[in-house]
Amino acid sequence: MKQNKNIIITGTSRGIGYELALLLAHEGHQVLALSRKTPQTLIDNENISCLAIDISDFEQLNQVEKFIHTVWDNKVDCVIHNAGSLLHKPFEQITAVEFEQVYKVNVFAVAELTKICIPYMKKGSHVVTISSMGGIQGSMKFAGLAAYSSSKGAVITLSELLAEEYKEQGVAFNVLALGSVQTEMLQEAFPGYEAPISAKGMAEYIANFALTGNKYYNGKVLQVSSTTP
Repeated sequence: MKQNKNIIITGTSRGIGYELALLLAHEGHQVLALSRKTPQTLIDNENISCLAIDISDFEQLNQVEKFIHTVWDNKVDCVIHNAGSLLHKPFEQITAVEFEQVYKVNVFAVAELTKICIPYMKKGSHVVTISSMGGIQGSMKFAGLAAYSSSKGAVITLSELLAEEYKEQGVAFNVLALGSVQTEMLQEAFPGYEAPISAKGMAEYIANFALTGNKYYNGKVLQVSSTTP
């Protein structure tokens, strides 16, 4: 008998995160969807709970812990760090504030949300961070993505460290470094480029990995890419 899980997903207003929330809810899992904007289709789904918050604001992130206490009876099975902030700008024109904001969403919020959830995650739980091929050492790099790609490299190392730190607790940490997926964010980075994989198609892969990947991997980075960019 399949056990339904409590799954937290960030960045669910559009793209991969939106499709992930719908897919996992359809499979019967309980989903907590975190994004600044909340699509009505997610609100209307009985298996999805929505919190309209800015994950880079740690005060707002505290609402997640309250939810875990009051609704989920202190149990989290899976966290999918999908939210991402993209800045496409020449390096010398990036302000310190802009650089920090990208890291607040792509790195610091990942760390803070993980810190909130860890006490409620038992053996067999899984934390999946969605990174990018741009964060892989030795991969092809693209001008204008200094803040974004370096932040995606940072969460790879963070996940490797947390996998070691929490292995005795039985919580697995893995990273999926995605190549090009047909999303709004891809169009912002590479206008006019057509990716071979849809957001829904990639969501299907991520959902399956989130539910089963921890049986085979811990502290690993899987490159999920068929094309460059």
